[in-house]
Amino acid sequence: MDDEPGFDDFVAEQTTALLRYGYVLTGNPHDAADLVQEALIRLCGAWPRVRRKDSPHSYVRTTMARLHISVWRRHRREHLTEVPPDRMHREVFPSDEEQGLWQELAALPRRQRAVLVLRYYEQLSDAEIAKVLGISAGTVRSQAFRGLDKLRSSLFSSTATLGSMR
Repeated sequence: MDDEPGFDDFVAEQTTALLRYGYVLTGNPHDAADLVQEALIRLCGAWPRVRRKDSPHSYVRTTMARLHISVWRRHRREHLTEVPPDRMHREVFPSDEEQGLWQELAALPRRQRAVLVLRYYEQLSDAEIAKVLGISAGTVRSQAFRGLDKLRSSLFSSTATLGSMR
């Protein structure tokens, strides 16, 4: 884009990281790619302002989180399949050995997943997460507690099931 200096460089440098972030938010490589594309479209429209005043990376991450949250506000919970039809951008996403935890994370309700991703993947504070998601800090803490509790329970039951099969 000749009329938006620096935007092409930003996209080239950040696409892989944004795809990983989108995957962690959505649990699905296709939805992650859609989320990144929509966020970059919005960033392009705001590029002159964002480039001068804000951090473009923070702007696009916040946009992605808000877009992801708005989907579950508008639609009922989606049902993810275990294996996507194809593995586009496979090198960006977790390996086969890491898929168990990611599948458990994908099974969480969207708000709990978003809180855990922002807290542990993006390393944001409760106040920052609350601001990004438009919820209170207390809700952030309760959603994190519930999400971690569900992850622990499901991972413990998976381990117990494997142990009893041996």
